[in-house]
Amino acid sequence: MTDRDQGADGSRLTTREAAERLGVKPETVYAYVSRGQLGSRRDPGGRGSTFDAREVDELLSRGRRQAGAGGEGTPVVRTGITLIDKDGYYFRGVDATELARRYHYEEIADWLWTGTLEQGVRFTAPPGLLDAARRAVGALPPHSGPVDRLRVAAIAAAAADPLRFDLDPSAVTGVGRTLIPTLVDALPVAAALPVATAHRGEDGLAPRLWSRLTARPADEAPLRALDMALALLIDHDLAASTLAVRVAASARAHPYAVVSAGLGALDGPLHGAASGLAHRMLAEVLERGSAAPVVADHLRAGRRVPGLGHRLYPAQDPRAEALFGALAGIPDARPALEAAREVEATAARQEELHSNVDLALAALSVSAGMAPEAGETVFAVARTAGWIAHALEEYEERPLRMRPSGRYNGPRPPRPAP
Repeated sequence: MTDRDQGADGSRLTTREAAERLGVKPETVYAYVSRGQLGSRRDPGGRGSTFDAREVDELLSRGRRQAGAGGEGTPVVRTGITLIDKDGYYFRGVDATELARRYHYEEIADWLWTGTLEQGVRFTAPPGLLDAARRAVGALPPHSGPVDRLRVAAIAAAAADPLRFDLDPSAVTGVGRTLIPTLVDALPVAAALPVATAHRGEDGLAPRLWSRLTARPADEAPLRALDMALALLIDHDLAASTLAVRVAASARAHPYAVVSAGLGALDGPLHGAASGLAHRMLAEVLERGSAAPVVADHLRAGRRVPGLGHRLYPAQDPRAEALFGALAGIPDARPALEAAREVEATAARQEELHSNVDLALAALSVSAGMAPEAGETVFAVARTAGWIAHALEEYEERPLRMRPSGRYNGPRPPRPAP
């Protein structure tokens, strides 16, 4: 390696040199730093940051290996947001369940976007966006589902924001901080909580979402469980909705449209709505007094037992384990928790499957007197933060790279016109 390859001082690279070596813009180099993918050090001369040449080369080599693993025509999505590894998952290299136990949903979301964890962060809905979203949601028919309301709220908020096409990172994170509370506050209120139930300040997101999901009052423990559920569900690598988000961001859709793409992919029984199936099952177990006949009915009908198993975790889903732990100290949640454990134990007689986060969400929603669709709402609101994080990453990539080639298998031309 020559002195030039190593940088001006023999081992460090300037920002410009690091950007040239990586083949990216200088702004992207700083994005790598904020995501924890690259370290930096202030130049003693005060002229900017410097970077270890070997670390830059390792990042470049890692990107090439990932690109080669994708296969011809397969877009490789490089991400520094979430790592899923056997029995755990990590946000920016930090245990996500530990983050959820220690910090607020808003604090973790803001840290994912900016690289700086600021305690006490609160998201606030601007009046103009919120008014537009509430009017749009209020015009929907009464039987509208939660994702219907959230999707309409996102579209209305976008229309009310003339600066929505600004894709600068600071503008995109600003959208995240205002859109998420707009989605929550645009939902119809089930109950107005007394001030005493507020969670670390009455303006927190969890109490406001709670009041949209159930008319029951809540003290600190249930609100903390809801806040933890939101934090645990922020991201989970490239789920279907997140891939849709990356595709939209690759086409340089604005962040509201990116979130709308995620909500569209979420609105199906195999993704966001899975917790609703588990909710109905737990409610039936409690009504019938035993899990055995309920599990038997599912198996007899050839259906999988809801809330069990996850293809990415050979053992228990760590999100479920963390949320069950938060619910364990809530007396009202004890029957639902016992029902969930009984479902797991009963189903294990045929196949050993562990609880996943859908079953834990169901235990929360059943114990709080929420509707079966409540888990879907929690999932969608929580995941919006992850979608914004993925949009920020994708905006730094080459545009329109998410373009796989179709393999035509229709009739061969020429054919006569119909």
